[in-house]
Amino acid sequence: MDEHKLNVALLFGGRSGEHEVSLKSAQSIYNAIDRTRYNVQTIGINKLGQWFWGEIPEKLINDGFPPINQACQVTLVVDPTNPHFIALNGGALPNQGNVDLIFPVLHGPYGEDGTLQGLLEMANIPYVGSGVLGSSLGMDKDRMKAVFLEKNLPLARYQTLLRSEFINKLEESLNMIEEKIGYPCFVKPANLGSSVGISKAHDRLELENALKVAALFDRKIVVEETIVGQEIEISVLGNDTPKASLPGEVLPAHEFYTYEAKYSNIGSRTLIPASLDEALVKRLQEMAVKAFQAVEACGLSRVDFFVTPQNGIILNEINTLPGFTEISMYPKLWEATGISYSDLIDRLITLGLERFEDKQSLKISSE
Repeated sequence: MDEHKLNVALLFGGRSGEHEVSLKSAQSIYNAIDRTRYNVQTIGINKLGQWFWGEIPEKLINDGFPPINQACQVTLVVDPTNPHFIALNGGALPNQGNVDLIFPVLHGPYGEDGTLQGLLEMANIPYVGSGVLGSSLGMDKDRMKAVFLEKNLPLARYQTLLRSEFINKLEESLNMIEEKIGYPCFVKPANLGSSVGISKAHDRLELENALKVAALFDRKIVVEETIVGQEIEISVLGNDTPKASLPGEVLPAHEFYTYEAKYSNIGSRTLIPASLDEALVKRLQEMAVKAFQAVEACGLSRVDFFVTPQNGIILNEINTLPGFTEISMYPKLWEATGISYSDLIDRLITLGLERFEDKQSLKISSE
C-alpha cells in the first residue's frame, strides 16, 4: 500500500430498497477513481446490515454476498481518537483498518438519511456528502418541503399522512386527498428515493392501492398534485459556496421516471443540456443552490424541478446522495458542465476533507 496516497473506503449496499442501485453506483466509482492518488478499500453492506471488508461491487452484482463464514465481517470502532475498522474474526486488515475518508455510496434509509452520518460523526472520521441534518432533511420529503416553504421556494400542492391514519381512517383519508389534491396525483413514501414505492393515481381505487404500496415502505406518506411540464434536473457541488451544473431534462417513456428507467435505461431518455433559454437556466441554477443551502446540504446533491409550459418553476425535491452510475444524471450533468467523472470523484473527496477539517477547528466547550 502506497503510504503517500489517501486511503479511501467505498461503503455500499445497505438495508434499503435501493441496495442494487448502490452496488451499481459503487461499481462505477470503483472503476473510475484515480488510483494514482488513492488507495481504495471496499466495504459492502448486505441487506441484513452486516459489513464486509474487501467485497468488490461488480462481483456482488453478479453473484450476491458470500456466506458469512466465507467473508471478512468488520465493524467500525467508534473511538474519536482512533477510529478504525476491525475484523470480527480477529484477522488483520490493510493499514490496521485505518482509512482517511469514507465515501458512502448508500442510497435510501440507513445510508442517506443521516443515520450513517451520525455514526461517522461519533467516530470522528471524514466522509463525503451531507451531514446528519442535511441528509435527514433531504431524505424526508415531508420535512424537506416544510423547509423549502420556509425559504419561499415554489412547490406543488401536497398532503402528508401517517400510515396509521390511512389504515384507521381510510375513508376520511381518501376524502381529504380528493378534496385538497385531486386527480391525478402522485403517492410516495416520505423516506425513499429512486422512485421506489411511488405510484400515480387517477381515481379513488388507484389512490387506495397507491397508499397501500407506499405504506409498505414508510410510516409517512406524501401525496402530491401532478404538475404538467418538463422534468428538469440540476446537479449541485460544493460546501459553503456551492455551484450548479447545466440543467438536464428527463424524457420518461412512462407517466413518470420509474426506478427501472433510471437505472436500466429502458425507454426513457435524457437531454443534456436541456433546451431552455439562458434566463430560465439561470433561475433554475439559483433555485437549485438555494434548495441545497435550505437543507444545509454539503458536497453533492441533485435538485429536481418541473418547468411548466409558461416557464413557471416548481421545485420537486433534493437528493443528497444521488445515483452515481454511468447513466445517472448527477455525473452526466457535471460532465456536460466541464467536470469529468474521475475529477468529480476527486472534488467530492476534497470537499469531504475540507468539511471535516473545518469542523475540527470548532471549540466543543467554553474551557
